[in-house]
Amino acid sequence: MKATVKVEHTDPSNRKVLHLELVSSDLDSETGKEKTSIPGDAYYWGTDPIRGHEFLLEAIFDVPVSFGPIGAVLVENEVDKKMFLINIVVSPDNNESASVTFEGNSWIKPKSGDTVKHVFFPLKYSSIEFKYMHDWFDMVVQSYLPSETPPGVESLRDSELKATSGDGSGARNKWDRIYDYEVYNDLSKPDIDDNLTRPVLGGDVHPYPRRCRTGRLRSDKDPSSEKAGNYVYVPKDEEFPFVSKLDEKEYGPRESGLTKELIEEQIGQAMTVEEAVEKKKLFMLDYHDMLLPFVNDVRELDGTTLYGSRTLFFLTEQGTLRPIAIELTRPKGKPPILAEAWSQVFTPQQWDGTGSWVWKLAKAHVLAHDSGYHQLVNHWLRTHCCVEPYIIAANRQLSRMHPIFRLLHPHFRYTMQINAKSREKLINADGIIERAFSPGRYSMMLSSAAYKEHWRFDMEALPADLIRRGMAVEEEDGTLTLTIKDYPYANDGLLVWESIKEWTSDYVKHYYSSAADVTGDKELNGWWDEVRTQGHADKKDEPWWPKLDSRESLVQVLTSIMWVTSGHHAAVNFAQYPLAGYFLNRPTIARKKMPVEEGPDRAEHMADFRAKPEKELLEVFPSQFQAVLVMTVLHVLSSHWPDEQHMGRHMEPAWEADPIIKSAFEKLQDNMLKNEGIIDERNEAEDLKNRCGAGVMPYELFKRSSGAGDTGKGLPYSISI
Repeated sequence: MKATVKVEHTDPSNRKVLHLELVSSDLDSETGKEKTSIPGDAYYWGTDPIRGHEFLLEAIFDVPVSFGPIGAVLVENEVDKKMFLINIVVSPDNNESASVTFEGNSWIKPKSGDTVKHVFFPLKYSSIEFKYMHDWFDMVVQSYLPSETPPGVESLRDSELKATSGDGSGARNKWDRIYDYEVYNDLSKPDIDDNLTRPVLGGDVHPYPRRCRTGRLRSDKDPSSEKAGNYVYVPKDEEFPFVSKLDEKEYGPRESGLTKELIEEQIGQAMTVEEAVEKKKLFMLDYHDMLLPFVNDVRELDGTTLYGSRTLFFLTEQGTLRPIAIELTRPKGKPPILAEAWSQVFTPQQWDGTGSWVWKLAKAHVLAHDSGYHQLVNHWLRTHCCVEPYIIAANRQLSRMHPIFRLLHPHFRYTMQINAKSREKLINADGIIERAFSPGRYSMMLSSAAYKEHWRFDMEALPADLIRRGMAVEEEDGTLTLTIKDYPYANDGLLVWESIKEWTSDYVKHYYSSAADVTGDKELNGWWDEVRTQGHADKKDEPWWPKLDSRESLVQVLTSIMWVTSGHHAAVNFAQYPLAGYFLNRPTIARKKMPVEEGPDRAEHMADFRAKPEKELLEVFPSQFQAVLVMTVLHVLSSHWPDEQHMGRHMEPAWEADPIIKSAFEKLQDNMLKNEGIIDERNEAEDLKNRCGAGVMPYELFKRSSGAGDTGKGLPYSISI
């Protein structure tokens, strides 16, 4: 038996490095109990000739024929340094053709940690007959549904899940592999400054997904929040007319200023509004109801302001969207000065100097709204935040030998680690988001409000998302027709969605022969139940949660998760620097209100604006510090790392070992390669104005491959940045 490890800060030469125990897949035929494990020690054997930073260890065991197939290996560290175990390979009588690989890719805590043994199950699927000494052995190794688990390792499968689940108590230390749930109570820093106190996200007041529990001590000033620590624990491993739904008494008139007459004027009387709606020519970016409840609070902060906004676009004959009107709204304020609500519509067809500058200012405000919603909702909430509960539940409920765990595993790589860093530096009190985005300290409350009002798991699937937003129509035969034919995200994204769905379907059908297999899988259903009732506890009673009652429903759930971690995240993340690094193109904050806004200082504000309109615009844009800060962060976020695993390129060892799964994955590889060719052809098509033309970036976000750095393409499996 050989093991490959990375050992930090130590030379394992001539030392016992690991203590191992082999566990039989069979029960003792006489007692009906588990067989006694066979112990052994692994010593330094050599250095990997290709990757010199990896050490090879060797252990020799004398295994009798009666022991039966090896179903698991138990591992303990014998050195006082952390160790990353890459894999364990069992080669009977040094016969590599009969070797079996046990999964690794896990940290082993130092010897000085607790004595809980780490369990590793086999990866390969094979039926091997081999001769060792003078006896013949038969070894069958595969991914197992719970009901198919070899009897000798049933209790190990259960105990390993219990060991990683936690019970909601105790502080986590850095070597734990415990996955448990907690609300977002770690964004505040009240012990440092009262102004850094933030509400807890998660619960009836501010619904939110759950994060991984750390168990840190509570704040002295605010017991509902955790104390800040030196580290954050991560387990080692679209209608017309437009009417608001908000309370008219509190937020002002529900009717929009985007009237039928105004719209028809802006589209040159080419058609009536009714005709434009019927022909799907009108599109709206609507942040009115989402932002308006936060406007008064945000306006009490220094250096920022906010409106509710609606922006109307007209679909031209060339397939491009032309902005035709922006409506900015301020709700009823605090009496007596701003007792009445204010709203105004701005259009590009204002040919006087003042009108053209006001249009520029209105656009800057809307862009700031869109930038904030993009980062707080479409990016952070819908990918990073909502995925973490899937990961926690998988590690608590799915054994590492479960085929669905092995399917999802690459899609969860590094996500909890990057989320923990985000809670420390990005979304925390006085973090980057609060400093540089319009909502300021109310940013995460906005994210919570979006989760409460809009997030639904069944709408995270790309086709459902497009239909919900009015960007696609489902035909009678089930196919989708896009309302904007040249919509690169939808066109290319659907290629990726279908590729993932086909791969997932092939995989599921291999392990589940019927609906009964799905409903009877206790681990699978335990995982999905926990995702709903604990990971997304504030939405656990919603009727839209899918039920795992068939192979088809399982495929849809898994495809949705895999799409969010790969395609959705790639689309919202890896073009941030190319498209938004130049802050004039995508300002993240609007620091001053519109000069035309009604109020006691309107006359003075308008005089300053008319005198120096360019100064007014610059004072609306982010400050130099904010611009540089965001530019730097977006550059990092948009960059790929050298060790990324890309969709349809990297094959997990467990997939490769099973001929049927390997064949299904090779089909995925072929489909992803074909997708790249189709994308390249589309980017060269001159009739597709949204992706081809002078100054137009080719849309490459769904091309699977990318080198390191900021490339504007690449499709990793997971949310790792």
